[in-house]
Amino acid sequence: MLRRERLRSFLILAAKVAGAIGVVVLIVIVKPFVHSGQPSSSASLRPYVSGFHSPTFVGTAPGQPNRLYVVEQAGTIRYVERRRIEGTLLDIRARVGSGGERGLLSIAFSPNYEQDHLLYVNYTDKNGDTRVVEFRSRNGRAILGSARQLLFVDQPYPNHNGGQLQFGPDGLLYVGMGDGGAGGDPGNRAQNLRERLGKLLRIDPLERGARWQIVGYGLRNPWRFSFDRANGDLYIADVGQQAWEEIDFRAHSRLDTLANYGWRIYEGRTRYAAGTPAGAGDLVAPISVYSHEEGCSVTGGYVYRGRTAPAAFGRYFFGDLCSGTLWSLHVEDGRAVGLRKESTRIGQLSSFGEGADGALYAVSVGSGRLFRVVG
Repeated sequence: MLRRERLRSFLILAAKVAGAIGVVVLIVIVKPFVHSGQPSSSASLRPYVSGFHSPTFVGTAPGQPNRLYVVEQAGTIRYVERRRIEGTLLDIRARVGSGGERGLLSIAFSPNYEQDHLLYVNYTDKNGDTRVVEFRSRNGRAILGSARQLLFVDQPYPNHNGGQLQFGPDGLLYVGMGDGGAGGDPGNRAQNLRERLGKLLRIDPLERGARWQIVGYGLRNPWRFSFDRANGDLYIADVGQQAWEEIDFRAHSRLDTLANYGWRIYEGRTRYAAGTPAGAGDLVAPISVYSHEEGCSVTGGYVYRGRTAPAAFGRYFFGDLCSGTLWSLHVEDGRAVGLRKESTRIGQLSSFGEGADGALYAVSVGSGRLFRVVG
């Protein structure tokens, strides 16, 4: 594993240990990337709730506009109301293998959650393999006995597990899978359409016997991706190898057309493995990249559709785990415009989340804090 891979895994693992024993973790702050133009003063992330243990994701459930759910790496999901941690939705610590890039990584609620009470989680099990599992909830608590496995993927290495779950504009459940780990995708799994590693997959979870469909491949580690709630466009933040981090974009109108996001042929916009041929589908270049002089591991966010920061409306936010730097951009005709560095910095930024009202949130795996974008 390359040095930067070890650094990324160390940061996540160190944050977990710090939360457990109450020590302060010091990290190296990488020199930030300064874009042309002035840093934004129109929106900033402010502390909202603290007290989480290694949070990896934050989300909401349909029909619960005043509740946020925060995923914790060890295997619990806690919920927040009135800026307080009020309870626990799910506790599967006995089933989760946690540490480094492993753990309970995300949650997605059924679009019909008010009626069917179904939720979906992505985690690595005690052997380090990926599982996507459906649970049914009752009275604010997931029923462990209702577990139904939708996906199992053997992981050859302990890193690059992907982990994001998200319902798309088509009502289907999407999952991002990393290339299986190590460095340089030694098995060329991301470009192999017979493998599930290095892919963006989707399924109708309510259709018994449904098969996972590959809608995107050539991904190294799509730790976080999202859909714009206004138009269904897809944004993928794909973690780089040793030089470049990238943001990929796919218009809603192209979601049904197979996309090849380029790894390991390319890292960012730079040729990586010259002898690797491109396969079927559209070869998609990133709309934005930044080098490892400015960070080490991209954390993807959402297009802001909230009301508290009007100047941020319609901008896609993302950041870096190591430097804590945040950026935002706007997409016009499939191209990134107005790229800028934001004035806020969050150390060990592990994930963003979206509120029921379009508000933007973020979590730090190191500090255990939940943040919110304000005007």
